[in-house]
Amino acid sequence: MLNAAATQSIRHLFSQSESIEVAVRCYPSSKLLQGSIDNFKMNGRGLVIRRQFEVEEMSFETDAVSIDFGSVLSGQLRLKQPTQAVAQVVLSEDGINRAFQADLVQKKLHQVDLEELTNLSGGEPVSFRDIQLRLLPDNQVSIAAKTDLPNQSDVPIQLTATLAVEKRRRIAFQNPKFNPEGISDSVRGLSEVVTQAFAQVLNNMVDLDRFDLDGVLLRINRLETQGKSLIFSGYAQIEHFPGVK
Repeated sequence: MLNAAATQSIRHLFSQSESIEVAVRCYPSSKLLQGSIDNFKMNGRGLVIRRQFEVEEMSFETDAVSIDFGSVLSGQLRLKQPTQAVAQVVLSEDGINRAFQADLVQKKLHQVDLEELTNLSGGEPVSFRDIQLRLLPDNQVSIAAKTDLPNQSDVPIQLTATLAVEKRRRIAFQNPKFNPEGISDSVRGLSEVVTQAFAQVLNNMVDLDRFDLDGVLLRINRLETQGKSLIFSGYAQIEHFPGVK
């Protein structure tokens, strides 16, 4: 019954879920009557946050948890006090690229009015499109995109950067470097300027506070690229489960 209540409560964190498994540890089991459990573990796959952000895998394991036993009888899990959990999140390269189409991200990519860009566009805001990111070893990424300027359409953007964590909540694209490979000489200078401005846009884009789950605060200690996956390790501060305060 407790496992079912925990699974149902956690499932409400996500817009969609392929599978969620929860294991509750409580020994001796009589502690549950006082609302105390040792911890619980969650493993989820095929998750979607805020309808548009795909998570390949997410797992966490909590500290000791104090719950309202009466809420379990009604099929919910109500926390008497916040608890912390060690967390790991795995994103796929394909999922990251689809996230660039999400409304929240598109707002950051459209009508950008950085001075470096408006100097090239006659004062008009500039928008970016066709973004493709590739995960590389050693926390490196390669990113390509395009933009249109008044006198030059399809300006190519190509860069490599190092992913890093800032203040445990922001993803930074450090040491961005223009990649001129395959770009014609006639547009290369323009492309380099636009690419450097695009790197600034990326650095203002990924802040976990904008993606918070209801009642759960995520913080990152480290990240790592592994093949076509980006793995975050950190912790979650769980205040309450959605709709259960």
